[in-house]
Amino acid sequence: MSLLESYSSNGLSLKNKMVMAPMTRSRSTENNVPTPIMADYYGQRAGAGLLITEGTSPSPNGVGYPRIPGLYNREQVEAWKVVTNKVHQKGGKIFIQLMHTGRISHPLNLPKGAEVLAPSPIAAVNTKMYTDQEGEQPLPTPREMTTSDITKAIDEYVISAQLAMEAGFDGVELHGANGYLMEQFINPDANQRTDSYGGSAENRSRFVLEIAKKTAEAIGKEKVGIRLSPYGAFNDIMPFDGQDETYEYLATELGKLGLTYIHLVDHSTMGTPVVPLALKEKIRDAFGGTIIISGGYDKEKAEQDLKDGLGHLVAFGKAYLANPDLHLRYKEGAELNQPDFSTFYTPGEKGYTDYPVLN
Repeated sequence: MSLLESYSSNGLSLKNKMVMAPMTRSRSTENNVPTPIMADYYGQRAGAGLLITEGTSPSPNGVGYPRIPGLYNREQVEAWKVVTNKVHQKGGKIFIQLMHTGRISHPLNLPKGAEVLAPSPIAAVNTKMYTDQEGEQPLPTPREMTTSDITKAIDEYVISAQLAMEAGFDGVELHGANGYLMEQFINPDANQRTDSYGGSAENRSRFVLEIAKKTAEAIGKEKVGIRLSPYGAFNDIMPFDGQDETYEYLATELGKLGLTYIHLVDHSTMGTPVVPLALKEKIRDAFGGTIIISGGYDKEKAEQDLKDGLGHLVAFGKAYLANPDLHLRYKEGAELNQPDFSTFYTPGEKGYTDYPVLN
């Protein structure tokens, strides 16, 4: 079975082709520090070829949601060490996803002194944000980032990636999808700047490419991947004219940097536009490296797309959430547990570390 075959390319050496997709679970402390049950959660799923953590902010300004983890101070580094040690003890490999939420944020969810920033002062008016203090709230208009803010944000990604190495991670995934800061720069509806970070596709891609380049230089290109979601329709980001050309350009430039993978997401099973097959193939060919395909996969569809050469690895989200032993269930043809949606973002072990596994 190809899903369960090992995979090795460009410094990425995995025991199978199954990837646990990054999924926000909101189990960190109010100060955005990982908790011991997070080590149990990731350790339980170490049978995947590669684990990618939930979105983790590289900056106090990028936390956005309640109780998501960060990686920008020493307390967080030490807490993440417990997670990576547990995964490695069980023979797994784990990348941390660095996610700066940009304008998809509310001040009540940010640490003291942090602020909501974005490429342009355009509020995401169709998106609401949950806060522990006051429930669901509209999103504020972000402050437009200055050139100095942009430089600082790039540096924060690099520093966070270096802290990830200290914490024992095998690599980092840059979150350039789902309407967060990096995609806010890519998308002309969210980025209406007139300087070198706005306007043309090349300028709108600059922020992403500078982060990728400097992160690769800091920790090694074989330890850096990136997640992209063309045709995504989340967090007030919508498809735009020239999208195919923009993402083909991005893939080409990321390939030149030699990143270890592109994690390509098609969210059409969740109601967003389908990513055209032709664009998926253009991104694959332009990048020239490992492609992780993601979006509504079951075992049969995953096997077929691997066979057809659409990607090299397949990411599974909700299936891994509810089935810590997913690789064994696929191998043995066992029935899958169904996820408990009511516990996706609630504190505690219920619906997190208590799903049954095969004996």
